[in-house]
Amino acid sequence: MSCTVEKISSNQVKMNITIPAEDFAKGIDKSYRALRGRINVPGFRRGKAPRAVIERLYGKEVFYEDAVNDWLESNYAGLLDEHDVRAVDQPKVDIDWSAIKPDTDVAMTAVVYVYPDVKLGEYKNLTVEISREKVTDAEINARIERDRAKVSRVEEVLDRPVQEGDTVNLDYAGTVDGVAFDGGTAEGQTLTIGSHQFIPGFEEQMVGMCVAEERDLNVTFPETYHAENLAGKAAVFHVKVNSISKTELPELDDEFAADVSDFTNFADYRQSIVDELQKKADENNQTAAENAVADKAAENAEVDIPQAMINDEVNNILRSMQMQMAYQGIKMEDYLKWTGMTVEQLAAQYQDEAKRRVKTQLVLEAIREAEGIEANEDEVEAEYARQAESNGIEVEKLKESLTDAQKENFKNAANVVKTLKLMLETATVNDRPEEKEENKEDEA
Repeated sequence: MSCTVEKISSNQVKMNITIPAEDFAKGIDKSYRALRGRINVPGFRRGKAPRAVIERLYGKEVFYEDAVNDWLESNYAGLLDEHDVRAVDQPKVDIDWSAIKPDTDVAMTAVVYVYPDVKLGEYKNLTVEISREKVTDAEINARIERDRAKVSRVEEVLDRPVQEGDTVNLDYAGTVDGVAFDGGTAEGQTLTIGSHQFIPGFEEQMVGMCVAEERDLNVTFPETYHAENLAGKAAVFHVKVNSISKTELPELDDEFAADVSDFTNFADYRQSIVDELQKKADENNQTAAENAVADKAAENAEVDIPQAMINDEVNNILRSMQMQMAYQGIKMEDYLKWTGMTVEQLAAQYQDEAKRRVKTQLVLEAIREAEGIEANEDEVEAEYARQAESNGIEVEKLKESLTDAQKENFKNAANVVKTLKLMLETATVNDRPEEKEENKEDEA
């Protein structure tokens, strides 16, 4: 067996392969034994016709293609490894079948798309802009209110009518033009007044109702309502209030802080939230800066990306979408039905994004090679620790669950982190112009 590799473009190579005559002869015999049971030869029971008879009847080349394919299946991956060819698609094989004889070597060519060459542009001393996250009082207060809601208590209201913010247990029956409709009747439903869960005007008209009171509410379904037979229609809901309750929130004091945290005073508790939010903002800003320099370096580079690599990344995106939908109890086929799209149309939407991602990955890898960057053991361990913390498990347990290929992915991730760190060391990261204007207004 011999093989030479010739680069014919920035993303393709031609492999000139020779199958030894001995291997080809064995392949022909193997093909004969595999196919003889499916070939009908007059005068012979199925599977019993001699090879020579079949070849006289159908031609010697009847077994050639299967013999070649079988040899390639057994040897192609080894040839790629031997010649360090990083194929990204199936090869296009070309053989002059008319020149083949069963007792001679078989010559063929295999043209295959490979990881493309990357012509790097500027990737150091870059100037980029990001929308920098800042921790605001509104965000801090919202975080505190979530903790506050966890220790709130619900009390039944007996001495007054419904107010904004109350939770009401009610029965209702809806009609359009005096006729009940599907989904318009229910008993024992819970509704928070002001949550805007029901049709516009419904909750507002319940304000002032007392326990056991009944009332007709006149509303109009939105023009964009999901049920087409009700969209834009006027309706009457007869409602009855079964009970009223209100949520009592605790005072924002030291006692509250001790209830929801490990701190004994409110000031320390609040500061811990500020620190937590700031850490998250800093991490997001770091990620934004890394993405910005990576995107800029990719813009400055030239790469001819094989379509197969783009298609693979599109499939990765769609698989990720499908997993996220599954967590929400949504099936991909249902999503496609709701949006009126096919899988092919959805995939077409992500072609540009997939191409951008692949190009960025290739450029970062080229920068790593150009700079001779290799993550050390401590840096790889840091990636393990980050992932373990994210998943809430111990580092050692994470490692035990990984295959060798997955461990290699962690090493690659550490290499990317180190490459981006190098790029950021010389980069200038500015706020986006609109953010600068907002900051000026805040200062004013």
